[in-house]
Amino acid sequence: MTEVGAGMVIFELRKQIQKITLELNELDGASPDIPELIKSTNLLRSNDHLIEINQQRSKLISAYEQYSKELEKVLAIVFDIQKDLKEILKTQTSLLSENNTKKTRTKKKTSKKQTKK
Repeated sequence: MTEVGAGMVIFELRKQIQKITLELNELDGASPDIPELIKSTNLLRSNDHLIEINQQRSKLISAYEQYSKELEKVLAIVFDIQKDLKEILKTQTSLLSENNTKKTRTKKKTSKKQTKK
């Protein structure tokens, strides 16, 4: 692989996604109103809570974006390896067929010489 730490980066990003998802799930509960406070104060608290949720969702989207980019890099590397392996296989196949052709010619020459004697 061209990037040795690609697997580690993906692992770390996956952990970050799980952590942010957990934090977001904890925040997702509605902000409870406090009866002693007036309505506008409760609305401000609710707004702050929604801002915090939105920030966590933005972090989550960013983490998923990085994660998908790393996966795309790994996938590109896998396709490059697959292409290289196909080329190696073609080369080996052509070498084997050349070798078999030479053996067949040698056998024919040998058998012709033996029949002439």
